[in-house]
Amino acid sequence: MIAIVDYGMGNLRSVFNAFKKVSPNQKILVTSDSKLIQAADKVVFPGQGAMPDCVRELSERNLIESVIDAARNKPFLGICIGLQMLNNFSEEGNIKGLGIIDGRVLKFKPKNHFNKVPHMGWNEVHRPKNHFMWNGIPNNERFYFVHSYYVQPQSRNLVAGECVYEKPFCCAVSKDNIFAVQFHPEKSSQAGLQLLQNFTRWKV
Repeated sequence: MIAIVDYGMGNLRSVFNAFKKVSPNQKILVTSDSKLIQAADKVVFPGQGAMPDCVRELSERNLIESVIDAARNKPFLGICIGLQMLNNFSEEGNIKGLGIIDGRVLKFKPKNHFNKVPHMGWNEVHRPKNHFMWNGIPNNERFYFVHSYYVQPQSRNLVAGECVYEKPFCCAVSKDNIFAVQFHPEKSSQAGLQLLQNFTRWKV
């Protein structure tokens, strides 16, 4: 069973529908029940909006410990803010994250007036290392982004994908059972669906 964490801030319907499309026979639940998250074989942690709001909603629903536990113990996919919240600290609201990934979340500060904030639209993703989650996806494939902040992991070894928006930035992180992306696979056409399908087959 795959649990999609519902804390009131994710693009849940699109994520759910995308998973059902790639794996129609698999049990997929959108849930805010910590017991179901703990019982799930795999966990998806989406997010949309401002990080301070997301952390607050996650806390008010008493889901922080369930998410941290899942990120330590089972295949775990973070999407957009779901990636950012895994880090130690964010400039957005100057708040602490969940501390699962050693890194910071920084705001885009482009000097080139052609690069607007937020970074929005399709962009190429280069992968500096192979990972099961990239299976069937060509290197430098395009994915869909909407974000004003990006992650900066402390270790280069955590970087699973990079994108360029005035300068290179990390857009995917991998650590043991965790794979987390800044882009929206559920909005990224066939490449995004392939990544979600890979997650349904990922064994850690």
